[in-house]
Amino acid sequence: MIPHQLTLSNFLSYQAATLSFKGLHVACICGPNGAGKSSLLEAIAWVVWGQSRVAVEDDVIHQGEAEARVDFIFEHHQHTYRIIRARRRGQSSALEFQVKTQSGFRPLTQRGMRATQQLIQQHLKLDYETFVNSAYLRQGRADEFMLKRPGERKQVLADLLKLGQYDSLAEQAKEQARDLKAQVKQLEESLAALNQQLQQRSAVAQAYQELKNNLAALQQQQQQQRSRLEKLQTQQQQRQTWQQQQQLSKQQHQRLEQACQRLQPELESWQQRQQKLSDILAEAEAIAVGNQQLQHLQQQENKYSARFQAYQQAQTQLTRQQQQQQAATRQAETDLRQAETDLALLDQQLQEIQQVLAKAPDVEAALAQLRQAQTRLSQFDQAQLQVLPLLQQRQTLQSQIQHSQARLVARLEELKKTEDHLQQQQSQQPQLQQAVLEVAHAVEYLQRRSQYQEQVREKGLERRSFMERLQANQRTYEVQLAQLEQKLQLLSAPEAVCPVCDRALDPKHWQLVVKRQRQQHQDTQNEIWVIREQLAASEREIQILRREYREIEAEMAKFGLILERRGQLQAQLSSSADARSRLERLAQERSQLESCLQEKSYASDLYEELALIEAQLAQLNYDDRDHALARSQAERLRWAEIKHAELQQGQRRQAKLLNQRPGLAAQLAACQQRLAQIEQAPAHQQMRQLEQQLATLDYSFEQHQILRTALEQAQPWQLRQQELTQAQQQLPQIHQQLAQLSQLCRDRQSELKASAHQLSQLEAQLQQIPDAEAELVALEQQLQVEQTERDQRLAHLGRQQQQLEQFDSLQQQRDRQQQALEQARRQARVYSELTYAFGRNGIQALMIENLLPQLEAETNQILGRLSAHQLHVQFVTQRTGRSRNKLIDTLDILIADARGTRPYETYSGGEAFRVNFAIRLAIARLLAQRSGMALQMLIVDEGFGTQDQEGCERLIAAINAIAADFACILTVTHMPHFREAFQTRIDVSKTSEGSQIQLSL
Repeated sequence: MIPHQLTLSNFLSYQAATLSFKGLHVACICGPNGAGKSSLLEAIAWVVWGQSRVAVEDDVIHQGEAEARVDFIFEHHQHTYRIIRARRRGQSSALEFQVKTQSGFRPLTQRGMRATQQLIQQHLKLDYETFVNSAYLRQGRADEFMLKRPGERKQVLADLLKLGQYDSLAEQAKEQARDLKAQVKQLEESLAALNQQLQQRSAVAQAYQELKNNLAALQQQQQQQRSRLEKLQTQQQQRQTWQQQQQLSKQQHQRLEQACQRLQPELESWQQRQQKLSDILAEAEAIAVGNQQLQHLQQQENKYSARFQAYQQAQTQLTRQQQQQQAATRQAETDLRQAETDLALLDQQLQEIQQVLAKAPDVEAALAQLRQAQTRLSQFDQAQLQVLPLLQQRQTLQSQIQHSQARLVARLEELKKTEDHLQQQQSQQPQLQQAVLEVAHAVEYLQRRSQYQEQVREKGLERRSFMERLQANQRTYEVQLAQLEQKLQLLSAPEAVCPVCDRALDPKHWQLVVKRQRQQHQDTQNEIWVIREQLAASEREIQILRREYREIEAEMAKFGLILERRGQLQAQLSSSADARSRLERLAQERSQLESCLQEKSYASDLYEELALIEAQLAQLNYDDRDHALARSQAERLRWAEIKHAELQQGQRRQAKLLNQRPGLAAQLAACQQRLAQIEQAPAHQQMRQLEQQLATLDYSFEQHQILRTALEQAQPWQLRQQELTQAQQQLPQIHQQLAQLSQLCRDRQSELKASAHQLSQLEAQLQQIPDAEAELVALEQQLQVEQTERDQRLAHLGRQQQQLEQFDSLQQQRDRQQQALEQARRQARVYSELTYAFGRNGIQALMIENLLPQLEAETNQILGRLSAHQLHVQFVTQRTGRSRNKLIDTLDILIADARGTRPYETYSGGEAFRVNFAIRLAIARLLAQRSGMALQMLIVDEGFGTQDQEGCERLIAAINAIAADFACILTVTHMPHFREAFQTRIDVSKTSEGSQIQLSL
């Protein structure tokens, strides 16, 4: 990932800032603490991965603003990408991902923010944790790996390498192995149950054959009974057919009776309708008279409606004429007043213009003076255009000369400080040599004391082992002594027996046995006294050895400090040897710089160009004060130009007004004449004619309303006329319908008689065939019992057949489960091995063991550049335990220098920082290689305050040495004297408008 451009808007301490990385290779981000240096780098992590050091996401927004936005353009694998991330306060973030094409940036943004983030990581092949642990050496995290205890460093390294996934795989494999073992146990139990079931197959097969023979005999008996049943069913079916016909005939007879009953009410209804229509026809004459009266009223209403329309039209015309007459009169009066006003205003404007024209001589004189002042001002403006570029060039040249002088002065001060430091080292060389000899004698003495201490320790261990053997012997003798005392006590009893062979003792043997036991008792007692004396002597000797060991250990406590002192003195003596030649080179360089500053021989081309510009400025002879006086004089006379324009405009205005005055006078006369003509217009005659027309129409609204009321009251006669017409049309149809219903009633009566005759015939036929229902029921019940028995036997036969088939299936299932059991056992063994392989002592340990040599080689390569090959790192993964027979897993870091090999914890801040930086950078490279990404950008956000002058120079030299391995390296520091060490600087400062960026090349 190679950065091209970073644009920030309201992000952390920045309000608006843009940083272009084009042309930047090794750059230093400078600025005081709190200026926003780290925030500039945090913006890259936030825009790409949405991660930052803030706890609350809204805290990335600049205080007092509503939205933060970061735009980042970078190159990756020969493609240019652009990521834009924005967040509004109190809302969710927005993310855009784009790729550059020939026509511009093409969006790659997915539907969801999470999908877009995953797509970014797929393109980069780099997540946030890998970026922080590889390309971005964040502030305060360089020594995170080193400060852990040796036993925890492997876990930190495993976390950096993301080996936690193997723990998950190990747990999954362990879970699979546990499940497979449970499956093996379950399969074994299932196979045992299947074998037990398969033993019953032969007994089931024999019972199946016997049941099959019994079932064949039962089927033959049922066949005979079914033949008798079919004969009876045929006879009974014929009887049921006649019974069904009898039932249908009865139903038909009932339907005919019901039909006759329904026809009678319908016939009566038609007769009632016939009577109603006859009554309407009887009123035909009265309906005709009422209808004639209605038509007469309608004719009169039509006449009044026509007269109303004519009256309304004449009234409308009269109203319109009156309105037009009034409007014309008002318009004529308005135009007359306007013409009078315009003419009076024109006369007033002519008087005002005449007053302005009277000042024409004074204005002409002032205008001539203005023209002279403008000519002089134009000459000054032309000179200024020539002078300004020269002044800007002079200022630029002076700034460049001052910058060159400042660089030389800074280098001169640095040389003086270095000379003082080297001279001080040179003056201390005799003391250093004497100190080295003294420390060497002390080291030699302590080494001899260390050897003697080891001898004391071995002798103490030997005495301790001897005392343990004595104590064991003492316990053995004490047991023997107790046994002898018990035997003597037994022998003191009357009629005692031999304690060895349990035989009775006579007085002579008893005395011999007692004497021998007492002698053994005394010998054992003597041995115990000897052991106690030896134990006391050994204890005193051990106390002496322990006291001597502690004295030697107190002396050896200073051995580490003396070794460290020897290394420091040897390093100082070695650097002092090179100080003389370096002093000569520095003195020669300082002399050249002083001569250059005194004679100003630096930047000679800039001085020559500056002299040429000074000569050109002197030749132009331009003065800002004369220019300002000319400008003020021209401004003071500017009123003459304005007044002259007003005079010209007044003259034009006077001529125009004089031309307009005759037209306004004519317009006034025309308005007066038009007003007189309106009062004598023909419209008055038209209005009088319309009033006469209204009187001639003789229309009365009250009479018209009375006529309308009478017409509404006569409207029912029209409905009665419609009913009369319908009665005249429907009465013949009703007569015809009544005749049809009468004929239908007669037909239904004939059908009813035929149905009764058919019923009597069916009853005679049923009496000829007896009812065999009881015999059929008995036979069917017997067949049903036999069928139930047959079904039970068939079911039993089916169950036995199913059992046989199930036994076949069980046999197949047993074969499958046997195969599954063998496969599960194999898989269980595989997953058990995988559990160990994925565990801490498997692949993870192997990967770390394989990685440590690479890490050690990479670290020593970088550390050699930082320390002039004075420091060397070694990783130790195992050490001897207290028992000396067991190895303990660890990750100790041993550092070798001119003073010897020591643990990392014994080094000072400056040396520790170099080691931290080298290991951190080596880990970064290895992590980048593991992620499949070439590490093209390196960000070092660490303080250099722990380094001395020489350490800083070596650190900068190391950064420059590895610069070829990276496309872009950014270092962050707040130390001012570091600015001159980098040709490219990004200065960060904090103002009232937020942090600001200034790029210096």
